[in-house]
Amino acid sequence: MPIYKLDENLIMFPDPSLAREDGLLAIGGDLSVERLQLAYAHGIFPWYMEGEPILWWCPKERYIIRPENIHISHSMRKFMKKHNVEILFNRDFRDTMHKCRMKRVDDTWITDEMEEAYNRLHKEGLAASVEAVIDGQIAGGLYGVVSGNVFCGESMYTEIENGSKLALIGLAQFLEENGFVAIDCQFHTDHLESMGGETVSYEEYMQLVDL
Repeated sequence: MPIYKLDENLIMFPDPSLAREDGLLAIGGDLSVERLQLAYAHGIFPWYMEGEPILWWCPKERYIIRPENIHISHSMRKFMKKHNVEILFNRDFRDTMHKCRMKRVDDTWITDEMEEAYNRLHKEGLAASVEAVIDGQIAGGLYGVVSGNVFCGESMYTEIENGSKLALIGLAQFLEENGFVAIDCQFHTDHLESMGGETVSYEEYMQLVDL
């Protein structure tokens, strides 16, 4: 199936059902706030490496965590009781995103262009960062985009053991308390499965976004 080439001057996307089996939907366009907002509202996200054109993806299945189903293991509960854990929201979005990039320096889609684009989203109130502090030290965090009733997780980092896990747990608890219905993890990993993740179809995913 051919890949749709976006017009930089026209903020639109082809029908997500036209995505290839691997999820690739379109190429080109830009990372403006307006285009990114439209993309996430339809379950589409950019993912490409330095030197490549912008690639837009819309997988036919999504991996999500429902906030109420976040799994906190027995060992994690013991860890949380033993240490002073604090969850920070939007401490410094730019710094959090850059730390995610630096932890993946040899294998990252977080380019300068992406950093600037998502910082613009954050300034518009459409993206947020979450970090865990363990015994006074920033231990890890994540950032993502808010789309309807879903938080679309983009990347995470860990500085101290359990840092990103605690940030994810703190995020899930906050989202549940505030009426959100899912954390979009995009793709399956064993780690996310252990945290309570599940696979849903694109159609079910969009129902969650629109609740």
